[in-house]
Amino acid sequence: MRKRGRRMFWPNRDSYNFIRTQRRQSLRFWRGTRVRIWWVGNMSHSSTILYQSTAIELFFLVSDDYVTDDSGTGIVHQAPAFGEDDYRVCVAVGAVDKSQLPCPVDESGRFLEPVHDFVGVYVKEADKLIVDAIKKKGRIVKNEQYFHSYPFCWRSETPLIYKAVPAWFVKAEELKDKLLENNLKSSWVPKFVQTNRFGNWLENVRDWNVSRNRYWGTPLPIWTNEAHTERLVIGSVEELETLCGKSGIVDIHRENIDDLEIVNPETGNVLKRVEEVFDCWFESGSMPYASIHYPFTEEARNYFGNAFPADFIAEGLDQTRGWFYTLTVLATALYDKPAFKNCIVNGLVLAEDGKKMSKRLKNYPDPMTVVNEHGSDALRLYLINSPVVRAEPLRFREAGVRDVVKEIMLPWFNAYRFFVQNAKHLEFETGESIKVGTHTAKEMGSRNPMDHWVMSSLGSLIHFVRQEMAAYRLFTVVPRLVHFIEDLTNWYVRLNRPRLKGAISLDDWRIGLENLADVLLALSRLMASFTPFFSEYTYQNLKNYAPESLQSESVHFLMVPELRDDVVDEKFEAAVGRMQEAITLGRVARERRNVSLKQPLGKITLVHRDQNVLDSVMSLESYVKSELNVQEVVYSTLESEFVVLKADADGKILGKKLGKSFAKVHKAVRSMTSDQVQDLESNGSVEIEGHKIEACDIRITRDLAPSLKDQAEHLETAFTGGRSGLLALLDLQVDEELEEQGTCREVVNRVQKLRKHCGLNPKNRIEVYYWTSDAKLGGVIARRAAEIGNTLKSPPLLELKHLSPKAVVYSEAETKVGSSPLRLCMVRAAPCPSVARLAEAPSATRDSATSAASYILARESGELHELMEQLQTTKISIDDVEYELKPGYNVFKSNSERLAAGAPP
Repeated sequence: MRKRGRRMFWPNRDSYNFIRTQRRQSLRFWRGTRVRIWWVGNMSHSSTILYQSTAIELFFLVSDDYVTDDSGTGIVHQAPAFGEDDYRVCVAVGAVDKSQLPCPVDESGRFLEPVHDFVGVYVKEADKLIVDAIKKKGRIVKNEQYFHSYPFCWRSETPLIYKAVPAWFVKAEELKDKLLENNLKSSWVPKFVQTNRFGNWLENVRDWNVSRNRYWGTPLPIWTNEAHTERLVIGSVEELETLCGKSGIVDIHRENIDDLEIVNPETGNVLKRVEEVFDCWFESGSMPYASIHYPFTEEARNYFGNAFPADFIAEGLDQTRGWFYTLTVLATALYDKPAFKNCIVNGLVLAEDGKKMSKRLKNYPDPMTVVNEHGSDALRLYLINSPVVRAEPLRFREAGVRDVVKEIMLPWFNAYRFFVQNAKHLEFETGESIKVGTHTAKEMGSRNPMDHWVMSSLGSLIHFVRQEMAAYRLFTVVPRLVHFIEDLTNWYVRLNRPRLKGAISLDDWRIGLENLADVLLALSRLMASFTPFFSEYTYQNLKNYAPESLQSESVHFLMVPELRDDVVDEKFEAAVGRMQEAITLGRVARERRNVSLKQPLGKITLVHRDQNVLDSVMSLESYVKSELNVQEVVYSTLESEFVVLKADADGKILGKKLGKSFAKVHKAVRSMTSDQVQDLESNGSVEIEGHKIEACDIRITRDLAPSLKDQAEHLETAFTGGRSGLLALLDLQVDEELEEQGTCREVVNRVQKLRKHCGLNPKNRIEVYYWTSDAKLGGVIARRAAEIGNTLKSPPLLELKHLSPKAVVYSEAETKVGSSPLRLCMVRAAPCPSVARLAEAPSATRDSATSAASYILARESGELHELMEQLQTTKISIDDVEYELKPGYNVFKSNSERLAAGAPP
């Protein structure tokens, strides 16, 4: 907080004699007979003017960096009992003995003798009285108020004073070398805290004040006489009972032991306990010993021998001067060892505005509200995937927790749900259940490139997690786990969706789901420490598909997955990474021109200087085509044929480095040719105007080559940057064929949305009817009805006028494709009988044939088709009339098949 203060200046300059001007550097310690500082002139920063008076006692002038000449007079008085800097300076020059400080203020903040004019006055109330007293003596030239920083009590918001009080100290300064040595024997995460923040603190270690003047706390076990010439330090309750002659001491707080007196066995004098209690940090530093009551029991002595130093501890960055320090001092003093082998340091969680979280200010959301709204796992993952685990501060945002749910938890849940749905579907269709372990990881990976990739990525992940967790590097582990979840949901499941839904083959379906189950099981075990509740939720269902070795009551009873280095293929992982890069660039290019992914495009050109990179993408080209909806991928290593490289200096970075030379360098950089810029990227640096310029100091852009400028309207480029990045050029020209394919995709999209709206699953077979007033759209749908139907796994689309009045309608909706209106009607798929041809049966009439048709329509489409395929013809009897069902003549798989065959209704 800030407080109003005063400046005062003394008059009668002429009564002093000018001695000399002395350079400040030589004024480190200046002593003169009967000398006092009266005024410091407003001269240069390195000079001080001294005046001599013959009527004032001896004063000292010393210099220190904490006093500046840009405010006030540039000279301050020293009060060693009331300021850390004052104390340090006065002790350094021998002005005071640090064990006997002059302190004319009592414990209530009131003046004592020899300040006889203000004895008993509270120091803050004395300010005005002191000014008045000086004023009466005519010694004030100027009295003004100004604002400056000042400490206030955070509870009562009243001003505080610094004041030296008698205290008990541990001689930590004598242990400095051992403290520094033992600090380096531990492993810290992050490392910089050990070497910088904590190391610097130990380098400047001061004797440790371990006493406090309070009532509540652990009493100091020191008994002394009134003169403090004799003292005994008690080491146990048993020793205290022996010396004071009282037994049955259980509670050793002040109210129970302050009255106990001890007779000094050597002198016979009576000793009483000192008033002070322990600093609570001394107790915290004693945790390794006090928590097991060491060394007072045999069990504690045995345990301590095996458990000290601790394997690891974890606390906040602020504990470098707290717990970390007290543990280290006590362990060094007692055993000359570090107290811990590993130390994990976290940063501080601040309010969103950057201030400390405060109950009084209420500048943070209620933690339980956050947990109830978003889940404890999301909160936990938000915190351990933030700067906090790197010992940096975090401005807590509830929106960040919400993002974790949206970007990590929900995609993970969706992948889990997708597996469960399709595993149950497979079991329903085949009567067989998925079982992890039926095939080895290598067998599964060899069946499909994406299986091979995800199993290799999982193997790499397990190796990385085990390695990094063994080194306690939490800040590297969680980002890698999160990245794997993103790869699993956004790439593996997405690229394998048709296969995992059984659209390829039954064997491929089973292998793919077994692979996904294995990955999800391993993921639940890897994430169990970080998202304990959701990991448990997924495991309880996934263990139905797990082998006997992974059957457990809880995922938390299982160990981290064993290494799978035999399935790791780093080269193929890199190839998939390049494929992902190419797909991402293509998506970026589409977004820049606002071209939907549903619109097929002719080609994309991928450019890289290294043919091996292009070959890795080429090996996975089918995925690039599918994801980017392009018909051709072209590859080239000749970047200069497509783009021109230009360079510009980064003023913020190079301006600071080069100073006045920046203008020349900037001009030279901008005049670099495309080849020179390419060399800069390849080599990483270049010498310009006598200065070594790094590639990271230069902004490099890529413009279309002059030969392609006339095609700029139809080309969009995207680049990942750097010499290792891919360059993608997307051809946006759309001919009539591509336009029709795009229209088909849009129609499929509208039907799928309608299907989802109705809550249908893949087992629900449908037929789709349409109507549009746009002749062009209607023509496209009519020409490509079978193509659209194949994509939807339904019969070819039909115009709405062909809809049977007996059809079971699921839903009907009005929508648009582009600006063209489209009406869709989705009905239950059913066999389509021809009443006219059924009526050809002996003894059949139109009415009886209609009854037979109703019976056929009531049967499941798939069931009837399967029966007819097995028997070729099927006979049914309705109202004593026998009908012979002939597929393709009087009964059809769909209405579109009947129309194609030219059969009457």
